[in-house]
Formats: sequence, C-alpha cells, structure tokens
Amino acid sequence: MSTKIKYTNEPVKAKVIRDFLPPPELLAFHEQGVKVTLALSKKSVDFFKSQAEKHHTQYQRMIRRLVDSYVDTYDESSAKRSARTVGKQ
Repeated sequence: MSTKIKYTNEPVKAKVIRDFLPPPELLAFHEQGVKVTLALSKKSVDFFKSQAEKHHTQYQRMIRRLVDSYVDTYDESSAKRSARTVGKQ
C-alpha cells in the first residue's frame, strides 16, 4: 500500500440498518435435537450436498437451518395473528 489516501470533505451518506444479530445468550443456547427419518428427493439432497461443499459445511445442517427458518417465520406470524384475534373478541 504505497499509495496515499486522499481525504475530502464530502458529505457521508449514512443509513441506519435494523440490528439483525442475535444477542450472545442466544448464541450460547443449545437447542435439543430430535432424530427423525425423512425421505427427500434425490434432486433436493444433491442440491444441498453441492451447496454444502461450496460453503464448507454439512448438508444436514443446511436443511435443519432451512426448516428452523421456516418455523421462525411462520410461528411468529401465527402468534401475531392470534394476539390480534384475541383483542377483537
């Protein structure tokens, strides 16, 4: 890095983003796992295996995270809907 940095007095365009990182206590929490037998299509398994290899992880872990993400999305939505319904009664 032999080039010098040239600083200017241009306005900075800052944008506030939502805090998306979980707190440390959630990172340390280990959820209890349940073993299941699940038959998936060869196409799906091949896809996850290839993606897992690209990202240096386990394909089972990717599938588990996908299912957990689905549950988080729809579980929160149903909780909000049920709270709205209770308020209207």
